[in-house]
Amino acid sequence: MTASDARRAVEAVWRIESARLIAGLARMVRDVGLAEELAQDALVSALEQWPQTGIPRSPGAWLMTAAKNRAVDQIRRQQNYQRKLAEIGRDEAQRTAPDAGAHVGDIDDDLLRLVFTACHPVLSVEAQVALTLKMLGGLTTEEIARAFLVSESTVAQRIVRAKKTLAKANVPFEVPAEDERDARLASVLGVIYLIFNEGYSATAGDDWLRPELCADALRLARVLAGLMPKEPEVHGLVALLEIQASRSRARVGPQGEPVLLMDQNRGRWDQLLIRRGLAALEKAGGGPYSLQARIAACHAVARTPEETDWLRIAGLYEALALVAPSPIVELNHAVAIGFAFGPEVALGLVDELVDEPALKDYHLLPSVRGDLLFKLGRLAEARVEFERAAAMTRNERERSLLLDRASACS
Repeated sequence: MTASDARRAVEAVWRIESARLIAGLARMVRDVGLAEELAQDALVSALEQWPQTGIPRSPGAWLMTAAKNRAVDQIRRQQNYQRKLAEIGRDEAQRTAPDAGAHVGDIDDDLLRLVFTACHPVLSVEAQVALTLKMLGGLTTEEIARAFLVSESTVAQRIVRAKKTLAKANVPFEVPAEDERDARLASVLGVIYLIFNEGYSATAGDDWLRPELCADALRLARVLAGLMPKEPEVHGLVALLEIQASRSRARVGPQGEPVLLMDQNRGRWDQLLIRRGLAALEKAGGGPYSLQARIAACHAVARTPEETDWLRIAGLYEALALVAPSPIVELNHAVAIGFAFGPEVALGLVDELVDEPALKDYHLLPSVRGDLLFKLGRLAEARVEFERAAAMTRNERERSLLLDRASACS
């Protein structure tokens, strides 16, 4: 195996296993910052050893073993070595490291502990979400920055400060008691939602979809619903993710190219996930995730694109703008208005967002504008917008799609 082959293999394993690895280590050492450092050390060891030894049969277990060995070495250098080593021994005798087959309804879940720990009230909301995305989702600071529409340096500073704050406050690695959960719920939901979004439409790289992130987010949402069954917005998030995930197979073509919603083969949508989503929607409320789930449901029940109830979708986006106002919601509302009332009406709404600072680097703004101009027959202007969107996106698949749309304007 060449060094480049090993690096690609390690990076692929890291994407899949890093969250479970960090979560399992955090349970051992009771320090999420240290857990991430130990996991990174194990990653370096893999990069050094796998080119010579080959990829192990169970790469996730290999990384966990390497990280645990480093954890023990770390503890040996501390004054309280005997006490902590005894704690680790008791923990390991009672529980094994987390794996992909863990029962979805099991509240005793390391990944869920990691989410709630990183969403501790001692951190700002922005730091909570950034830290958990980094450790749980395995996202880079660049990917998190794109999700938040902020600079990479801002995200990096938030993560560093968050780790130091958690360590200084000696935050326990646990799912909080019931009376403390509500305070952290909004951030937990936000973390799960953004992890799913990064898997559903990757901000960078060669892949349009990153299914492992979608699967982790959906699993966490289901676990959270089991933990907090009386919270309508938790069920709203579950409904949203179930329905969105149902389209995954139809969202990519034979060569991995993106397939947009209105062009998808709806026969490839997963009806089991749709049914699960609609069932969860019955328990949902009127919060932002519940409203987004109702929008997704409008698409899910439409047998053809022409049967989509765009008037209802536009109304739901209006309600969402009242509950969770943002420029992106306004942009999506404009898209719905375009389908319901025509591209000229929608273009006027989109033009009002052109100077919005939060959308300055958001590639979907020129993409949407290009689509509306194309429908209006203003092809030269549409081409410029599609080319601008292509230059802004970091995802190679999406860039190719946008450049194809620009070429179609000729």
